[in-house]
Amino acid sequence: MKTSVLKASFFLFGLVTAGGVYAADGKETDCTNGKDDDGDTVFDCGDSDCKADPACKPDGREEATEATCSDWIDNDGDGHIDCDDDGCANGQIKACMGSWDVQTGKMKAGSGSDDDALPDLGPGGRVEDLIGKGDDKDGERSDEVCADGIDNDGDGKTDCDDFGCRFDPQVSVCRENPGMRFSIVSHIAQIYDVEADTMDTRFTVLQLRAFGPIPFIQDSFFLVSMRAERTPRLTFAMFQVPLGKGHYLNINSGGGGLSTALIRSASKQLLIDSPYYLYNAFEQGNGAAIELGGQLDDEGTIDYRVFLAGGSGRSNGNVGGRYFTFDNTNYTWTVGAQIGVDLIGSLTRWDNPLLYTKVPTALGFTFGMKYDQRAQERYPAANLNLTFRSGGFVGSAETYIKRELEFGSWQVAYNVSAGYLLVPKMLMLAADVGQYVPGDMDNAPAVAETDVARQLDELQWRVGLHYYFFRNIGVLSAIYTDRTVANKVDGDPDTHERTFKFVGQYRF
Repeated sequence: MKTSVLKASFFLFGLVTAGGVYAADGKETDCTNGKDDDGDTVFDCGDSDCKADPACKPDGREEATEATCSDWIDNDGDGHIDCDDDGCANGQIKACMGSWDVQTGKMKAGSGSDDDALPDLGPGGRVEDLIGKGDDKDGERSDEVCADGIDNDGDGKTDCDDFGCRFDPQVSVCRENPGMRFSIVSHIAQIYDVEADTMDTRFTVLQLRAFGPIPFIQDSFFLVSMRAERTPRLTFAMFQVPLGKGHYLNINSGGGGLSTALIRSASKQLLIDSPYYLYNAFEQGNGAAIELGGQLDDEGTIDYRVFLAGGSGRSNGNVGGRYFTFDNTNYTWTVGAQIGVDLIGSLTRWDNPLLYTKVPTALGFTFGMKYDQRAQERYPAANLNLTFRSGGFVGSAETYIKRELEFGSWQVAYNVSAGYLLVPKMLMLAADVGQYVPGDMDNAPAVAETDVARQLDELQWRVGLHYYFFRNIGVLSAIYTDRTVANKVDGDPDTHERTFKFVGQYRF
């Protein structure tokens, strides 16, 4: 039962006593003492006697804590009081949850207690401001890490007890509905090609995601994601179950890679699009993958993952889909391992580099190696990623290198990115630069098939500005891209592309 309903009942009960005659003679003498001074069953700001008291006037604080959601005051002045305010409906405010758990059929632990009450927010403050404050290490801010049953950042709070999981608007698994969640990420873009002097307007992204717990397996979850802006295709599916002591088993489609660029949602790309050149020649998709991972220490500062993936043909973007080119039916497979180390604070592979509020200092790296056998290639590869964030700054440097065994060439790619929160909750500047260098082949193939034909020298730099027009749910972005790609035919000029892209993004 909501407290707004309870308050109305108490108020009516105070008016209708002794056969309908109002029994209280006095008035509320103190509007801040938490007591029913006049005996009419309502007290402090809930009593009409306190209507004009300064203590009961809106104070500018957001209604999102135990205190502001139960003080009978319209703190933010939006016309909604306490549990009738959307800010109190985050599923974590006990004053708005009642005392009975409909799932377990038992009294909720801690009902009626303020043991877990949140700190008061200052004027204009929001619950997002609590992330990374106090004992919170700000290392859990995604559906994946907020549903794995692991205290990823080692701050003593696991999954939905962590401030990042509770208050980051993009985390859906910790909202009041514990069942399956559905989310959408959409990008509407206006694109101007400077070199071709052409314009275009279209949906560049329409991502549909379903996420939720697997029945009867605690701290397990599934994720199904579809890209539907052109030909609908299921691009990533994941099922994860815990193995105990911070370890997990993950089965997914198209996995078996080391770079974080491919696993992040379309809503978590610092420059709207991932740097294609960084992984194109190194991660070419598999039919299915199995992964083991978890923490190597009690503090969660070192984690690991090992994976095995395979599938004949090339992935066409759909789970279970594949096709063959040039009548090449060679079986493709991948095996590899990766380790992540937090040197300062806490970081995860799923972190969002698009900062909305300032964050605590964190420094960490991941290093991984794998062996890949493609339809026409065989190669070992290594990936190194270094990430640093502090306050309003976030930066990363990533490199990929491989030795192509079949044709005898070294190939390397790198990307350096940085972002700075110019105005918290409003404006962020971002930029990146990177390059792919294929290297000369000692034994070039007679016919360059599949992805080998697309491995061309490339240099790209981008700069962007993001404006948060509705918390971090709605974002307007302006991106400039300068890209140079070597021509396939020797002697021909390189291809030079320059584009301006204006993107309206909505994600929930």
